[in-house]
Amino acid sequence: MERIPYGKYSKEFRQEAVKLVIEGDLSIPEAGRRLSLAPSTLGNWVRAYKKGKLSEVGKGHKPLTEVEMENYKLKKELSEVKMERDILKKAAAYFAKE
Repeated sequence: MERIPYGKYSKEFRQEAVKLVIEGDLSIPEAGRRLSLAPSTLGNWVRAYKKGKLSEVGKGHKPLTEVEMENYKLKKELSEVKMERDILKKAAAYFAKE
């Protein structure tokens, strides 16, 4: 699964991701899988949140534009559809043999 380009996460996204771990009772790796984030990145955000410095994370990075974010979402959707297509091809081949 493709990830959002390096270092370009909004403050709101970081806060919601940390909320999933702290208030949602999800482990860092599970929350990372759900959000397509590296567990180390999410772990860094959780540590920064506990120190009260989450708002300082990523200050030097520019936020994604609407076009970049839409491009990311479309690429992610395309990869999921391709995976579903491949599964259906294999299932059709399996049932055709019977």
